[in-house]
Amino acid sequence: MKLEQLREMLAIVEHGSLRAAARRLGIPQPALTRTVHALESELGVALFERETRGMTLTARGRLFHRRATAMVNELQKARDELSQSAGLDEGTVVVALSIMPHLAMLPRALPYFRKRYPKVRLHVIEGLFPDVEGRVRSGTIDFYVGAAPRDPPAPGLVTRILVENTRAVVGRKGHPLSTTAGRPRSLRELAGTPWAVTALDYDAESDFRHLFAAHGLPDPVIALRVHSAMSLMVALASTDHLAMLPVQWKEFPLTRDALQIIPVKERLPAPAIILTRRPDLPLTPAAEFFCDALLRYLPAQPR
Repeated sequence: MKLEQLREMLAIVEHGSLRAAARRLGIPQPALTRTVHALESELGVALFERETRGMTLTARGRLFHRRATAMVNELQKARDELSQSAGLDEGTVVVALSIMPHLAMLPRALPYFRKRYPKVRLHVIEGLFPDVEGRVRSGTIDFYVGAAPRDPPAPGLVTRILVENTRAVVGRKGHPLSTTAGRPRSLRELAGTPWAVTALDYDAESDFRHLFAAHGLPDPVIALRVHSAMSLMVALASTDHLAMLPVQWKEFPLTRDALQIIPVKERLPAPAIILTRRPDLPLTPAAEFFCDALLRYLPAQPR
């Protein structure tokens, strides 16, 4: 079994077919067919189901794919670590960040990282922990910084709470419910307004209902559900929707002229911000440096 065979197998899984994987790798399709046959012959199991429009893993293929992914990933990290330890500016760092680190930490951490590692490829994934947990466990994502999930991760990962957080109500500049002199409104005054929610790991709409019910209010009007910060920024800037977002939005330069905080009397709790990674896989020097860079610009505990 050769490393190149494992890489080719991973490409087939990623792209869903021999043709697409061959095009991505720049090799003839029959060469990939020979790779699959060789692996299946050596392992004594069928790795793929051959379908009309592509290939999918069998149950045993999924087991092998998980191990193959970890092996290929760790070998690449070992090479990156040796190169970076020798002073060479090479390799890739893959991290997952939720909205708050994107707003409050990445804008300052990124230039700091680039100054030290100008040529290292940085892959930043926007998401919440449940979306990326499998890739953190496999080591294909170096670490996650972001909102804590409702339930703690299963064993095998180490999690550190970085800061407790709160939310704020955010709307467009000049929103009809904005107030003069910063006079806080109550949630009751906002109850009938259409709300946008982000796709958290738990049921965001249920979380909203519980918050409003705790203050004796009817269910809020959930008019929009989004899965990215860009979708949310566009929706809030162009409509009268409101959203409850990490309080750090008020400091974000790219939205300062389009969005504003609408102060409310009630405290709006938010998930804590955490750092999660595999304890048994050391970070490469570049990944360690980027993690430290993010923590260097960790915002203060909201009041």
